[in-house]
Amino acid sequence: MEQTNHAGNALFVLLGAIMVLAMHAGFAFLELGTVRKKNQVNALVKILTDFGVSAIAYFFIGYTIAYGTHFFHSAEVLSQKSGYEMVKFFFLLTFAAAIPAIISGGIAERARFHPQSIATFVLVGFVYPFFEGIAWNDNFGIQPWIEATFGAKFHDFAGSVVVHAVGGWIALPAVLLLGARRGRYTKDGNVAAHPPSNIPFLALGAWILTVGWFGFNVMSAQTLDKISGLVGLNSLMAMVGGTLAAMILGKNDPGFIHNGPLAGLVAVCAGSDLMHPMGALATGAIAGVLFVQLFTITQNRWKIDDVLGVWPLHGICGAWGGLAAGIFGSQALGGMGGVSFTAQLIGTVAGILIALAGGTIVYGTLKTLVGIRLDPEEEFEGADLTIHKITATPDRETHW
Repeated sequence: MEQTNHAGNALFVLLGAIMVLAMHAGFAFLELGTVRKKNQVNALVKILTDFGVSAIAYFFIGYTIAYGTHFFHSAEVLSQKSGYEMVKFFFLLTFAAAIPAIISGGIAERARFHPQSIATFVLVGFVYPFFEGIAWNDNFGIQPWIEATFGAKFHDFAGSVVVHAVGGWIALPAVLLLGARRGRYTKDGNVAAHPPSNIPFLALGAWILTVGWFGFNVMSAQTLDKISGLVGLNSLMAMVGGTLAAMILGKNDPGFIHNGPLAGLVAVCAGSDLMHPMGALATGAIAGVLFVQLFTITQNRWKIDDVLGVWPLHGICGAWGGLAAGIFGSQALGGMGGVSFTAQLIGTVAGILIALAGGTIVYGTLKTLVGIRLDPEEEFEGADLTIHKITATPDRETHW
């Protein structure tokens, strides 16, 4: 019976890992559909390459920093408990690899390829697992201190802050250090539109992410005995809330509508195991409003060229999710209780500060040492031809 339990848990987490791995296709197609045609190949290649780099960084460095576990044992030892520790690593790797996938959307269309791979290695190997270990493994005694002081630990069930806010706030200094795409903002202060190249691909990416998110959230239980249908329903309600809010506030814009469910799902991750479904609906709706408003302000008023709006979507909505767990997770609002708003605030701010510091140091150092931006001619030609020597739809014909 014990072996059956181990096998069931291993299968459960493996299926979650596969679902979240599929989400990376969603990241790829969301970016592909949003950028201009001359950068579509680069969008696809970056996501896959960054996943490979993330796997190496997390396997050899990051997972050990976060959890104190390494894989320098015999295969026989690693296979114990049906290899549960192996599939747990796979599952958590897919979370870690979301960091560069998030950043990729913000720095699209003008970032150099190999410097970004270096950034991915450092961020997934060191920066992300540093905070991951604090939040999810009680590293450095910070969580026990928060619990002793405020009555509850910082609660982030599936990564609103640990994954999404951290990714979004790392991306912000990267976007600022890169600067806007050439021609995005004119000398007289006007905003030049760079419309999405392919709405169907953008929508496909959003749908893939949305479906995979139910593995992201529900399988964060990590064992079968802790699975909760409440997490599934709350994820659904937050997705719906984000979609409808973005549709209304975004005035039927397809880009906003397809990012709305993602905003809701980002926000509900932290408290999806605590909230009442009505609280999850409100959390998602507020996230949809935050995304539309902040995307519009950053692009048009502040003139921050965050191509996919990853700072509003992941950074702001992720931070909101950390706080929302402390609000709608409370028993007074129908939640399960056992959370402290002050603890949520401290944990969320800590994640933001670590992400900002990490992003600034990594991208600032790379900018100084090797450069992180394509030169003007390369950017004009597009990353596809400049870096990969082929376009998404080659027009050449062979004549005999």
